[in-house]
Amino acid sequence: MTKIKITQVKSGIDRPERQKKTLKALGLTKLHATKEVEATPQVLGMVGKVSHLIKIEEVL
Repeated sequence: MTKIKITQVKSGIDRPERQKKTLKALGLTKLHATKEVEATPQVLGMVGKVSHLIKIEEVL
């Protein structure tokens, strides 16, 4: 399974509660926090829902 690196680039403040919980589930709690996760269908679905708040990079 491939890995992706997710970095939070925009704040979750003034966002719907659902998006805040999605960021927390991805392990992103602070601005510019980076997390490396497996690219499973569940994670990719969460990434799609908050794609406007994060930056995604593929890890080789």
